[in-house]
Amino acid sequence: QIVCQQLARCMLKKLRTWPLHSTPVLMSRAKVALKQTCVRVCVQEAVCALNTLQTNVSVLDQVRREQSELPELQLQAMRGFLRRTGLTVDKLDHLNIIHVTGTKGKGSTCAFTERILRDYGFRTGFYSSPHLVQVRERIRINGQPISKELFTKYFWEVFTQLDATKVQYYLFIQQVDLAVIEVGIGGAYDCTNIIRKPWVCGISSLGIDHTSILGNTIEEIAWQKAGIFKPGVPVFTVKQLDRPMTVLQDRAKEIGCPLWVCPDLEQYESAAGPLSLGLAGQQQRYNASLALQLSKTWLQRYRQSGAKAFKPSPIMVKGLEATEWPGRTQTLRHGPVTYYLDGAHTTGSMQACVHWFSQEIQQEESSNRGPVIRVLLFNTTGERDSAAMLKLLEPCQFDFAVFCPNITETITENNADQQNFSVSVENMLTRCLDNQISWQSLSGTETKQGSESELLIKDRLPLLAKTRTHTMVFPCILSALQWISQGRDAVLATAGSPYLPAQPSVTAKAEPLREAAQVSVLVTGSLHLVGGVLKYLDPSLAS
Repeated sequence: QIVCQQLARCMLKKLRTWPLHSTPVLMSRAKVALKQTCVRVCVQEAVCALNTLQTNVSVLDQVRREQSELPELQLQAMRGFLRRTGLTVDKLDHLNIIHVTGTKGKGSTCAFTERILRDYGFRTGFYSSPHLVQVRERIRINGQPISKELFTKYFWEVFTQLDATKVQYYLFIQQVDLAVIEVGIGGAYDCTNIIRKPWVCGISSLGIDHTSILGNTIEEIAWQKAGIFKPGVPVFTVKQLDRPMTVLQDRAKEIGCPLWVCPDLEQYESAAGPLSLGLAGQQQRYNASLALQLSKTWLQRYRQSGAKAFKPSPIMVKGLEATEWPGRTQTLRHGPVTYYLDGAHTTGSMQACVHWFSQEIQQEESSNRGPVIRVLLFNTTGERDSAAMLKLLEPCQFDFAVFCPNITETITENNADQQNFSVSVENMLTRCLDNQISWQSLSGTETKQGSESELLIKDRLPLLAKTRTHTMVFPCILSALQWISQGRDAVLATAGSPYLPAQPSVTAKAEPLREAAQVSVLVTGSLHLVGGVLKYLDPSLAS
């Protein structure tokens, strides 16, 4: 706020020096520019303050060790933080909440659900995580991220009230007809589980993820996810494996809530005809079925009819088709370079990603005349099994495998939304090198025993006469994208970002990329990586 005030004073002082004959239009434009600049600076200051709440590496490890002792204390603390902001759980009960958890597909399910109910004319709220490009994406009103002004206003109000304990949470109440809330991690002890009276709950596909927090078995994870169940509140789930389904059923009986399994989307289509989905991929059909049941139950309110297939209304059909959820099975075509983006971060979601990419690439290449180059851009975070995911990707037959950390630029100025203090840069780069070695092991391009790996824009020269994939590590997302596109992506070339030159040996390796009729790039492994890529490929997300 102080920075904005100083900036405003300087610009107003400059305005006073303009000639008296300056036109009103010019003065008006200057005032608009002043306001936009102040808002931009204020937002950056707010996000920088928010980033101070990110836990550093050592403290994060300590939290993981202590998490199993009294995790329920987190929810007690959360209620206390809520009271300190002037809100109560009673106020949350009036938001008409749809609460959704799961391992993969929960965000897409929420996106389908929110779009359907918005198309019915309801004013919707939508909370999700993580964000792709800007923090404001996590909170949406009527499908749009909250404005910079509103984010800044509410952030500073809450931050000031909670600054004594540095809590990484912020919440505000807006006048909405309903709120779709996506669980962050797990369910039972997630901060969103202070919700007491949701209208309906949903569970998307379950799998293994966040094992240090949720448990090492699918049964333990299912127990955590079922923690959002509330007495008498209907719950819908997609088809699950037998073991996690048994846990969900037992928890539903224990808590006293009805649990229904959603039918396949084909059963709806038998009555309504083929349904077109705005999100690609076979997995989205399960998410769409879950969203239809959640939407119908919310619309009916007090009437519960189970999870039978029904004929979707024209509004529901339109909502499914119009749903957008960037970074999930998304395709962007920029001239000769086509990007396939999917933030798959578990082995289950990676299997679905590979299936989707294989189908898409087959159609794309069948219509091309001339050589097609396939490129993998990959990274992972946390405790995820990178080697297992890379093994699933190997059959895609990439010509290049490129690895980089979730750092958008080596220069982090004006990039507060995508800074991560929970892991060191050194660890991020080391992980990229580990991923490179894993891929080389899979594709038969291992380096010599004991050889040292050079960091930062350095390729691994193949040691065998014939290899299928060249592998490279770059220091940031921008340098990786610039090398992959070789100036052939007009959107990336006009993004206004600085050009990061590569070493001559790396430039020489790019000849196939320059000569190919089509370059197909799969970006996957981490939603944060996908978000960093979208910052450059879809400038509207950063505006």
